[in-house]
Order: sequence, then C-alpha cells, then structure tokens
Amino acid sequence: MAKSGHEVPIIIKKKRHGAHGHHGGAWKVAYADFVTAMMALFIVLWIVGQSKQVRQYVANYFKDPGAFFENTKGGGMFAGNSVMATQQTIDENLQRDSKRLQEIAESIKEQVAKDSSLAKLTKQMAMEFTPEGLRIQLYESAENAYFDIGTARLKPEAVGILTTIAREVGKLPNKVVLEGHTDSRPYSRLDGYTNFELSTDRANAARRLLMTAGLRPDQVSEVRGYADRMLRDRNRPFDDANRRITILIKFEGKS
Repeated sequence: MAKSGHEVPIIIKKKRHGAHGHHGGAWKVAYADFVTAMMALFIVLWIVGQSKQVRQYVANYFKDPGAFFENTKGGGMFAGNSVMATQQTIDENLQRDSKRLQEIAESIKEQVAKDSSLAKLTKQMAMEFTPEGLRIQLYESAENAYFDIGTARLKPEAVGILTTIAREVGKLPNKVVLEGHTDSRPYSRLDGYTNFELSTDRANAARRLLMTAGLRPDQVSEVRGYADRMLRDRNRPFDDANRRITILIKFEGKS
C-alpha cells in the first residue's frame, strides 16, 4: 500500500510457452494434404496407363464394391495374386489375338498372290505388327497406282485388293482404322483443298469400299488423313511409295 493512500495496480506477466511461426505444427497438416493429393494423382495416372480390362475392373469396384467382390470370389483382379493373374490373362489374350491376325495376314497374301489381276501388287503391300495391331500398307509405285492422279477415285486394282482384305478382316471382331498418306508434291486449289483433304478423302474412299465388301458397319473406328506428315521414305519425299493407304487392324481391347 502506497503512502498516498492509493492502491498500486499489480501487474502480472504471463510467459507463453510453445513454439510459433516456423516452429509450429500447422505445416504438418499442409504437408499431409500435399502427400495425399500426390498419392491420388499417381493412382489416377496408374489407372490411365492400364489396359481397358484393368480400367473396367477398377470402375466396377467403385460402382458397387460389394457386388464386385462377390463376382470375383475365387479369381479376378483382386483375388489372390490378382495383379499377376490379370496380367497373365491380358498377355494370353494378346497372344491369341496376334496369332489370329497373323493367320488373316497370311490368308490375304495367299489370295492376292493367286489372283492374276492382283498378283503384281504383292510387291506394293506391306504387313507389320505394331503396338496398336496389324498394319497393312498399300503403297503406290511408278507402274501401279491405287487412285487416279490428284483424286480419290479408286482404280480397279485397288478395288480388287481392298475387296479381298475386307472379306477377311470382316470376319474379325477387331476395330479398324483407315489412314491416307500423300507424297510432298504440293496440292492446292483456290478453294483451299490441300494434301490433307486429299489424304482424308482417299482414306474415306477406301473405307466405303471396305464396308461395302465385307466390313461391319461399326467396325471402322477412325479415319485419318496425314498428308505428307508421315512419309514412308523421308529421304525421297516425292517418291511414289509415299502415296499409300494404311489399314490398321487394332488389337482387341485397344481403345
């Protein structure tokens, strides 16, 4: 008590314990959220990179987990050593599909070779397997062309070989993609028609003929026109072989 008779206020100082700022724990929550988001991203990227069959398994699980596990008892993607089992199934299906496409390729070659009107074109037909499926390329030469010059009108020889291909490919469940290619000779008109339009029109002309001759209405999944952007012989951009039609028979399950 002060002598003046007035009370002196008592000041109490409290020390605050605990770290603040960069010593706090708030960053841990933010970091955990970041890690969770990255895990989700990696899972999505993994799913996108899988085959159509695996993506369907995942989709079915999220639609109805109970029904999914009921249907996969004793086997399936998530039963036992599931990932290995699924990959083995995919590999076996791919082998069967490859063998079937190889047999079709051999049959087409034999039929073309036996037809006297088409036998000369065997040297202008190439078949190869790609990651997408079996690719059949029909390319032109100085002696034989598949289209009238500068047009999408099929020549009789082209009609014959495409008909042979259609009868065989139409037996398959596989989807088909048609591609048109030109050489690098400039093709332009005042209306803007270029090699892109020409290559696309030629691919569509082949598509119409193939569908008339044996392909199912839903079998062609895509038509592409590349102009001269994917030359067969890049060292000779004006070479006749750069003008070609490609028939891609896709592996089953390839979207």
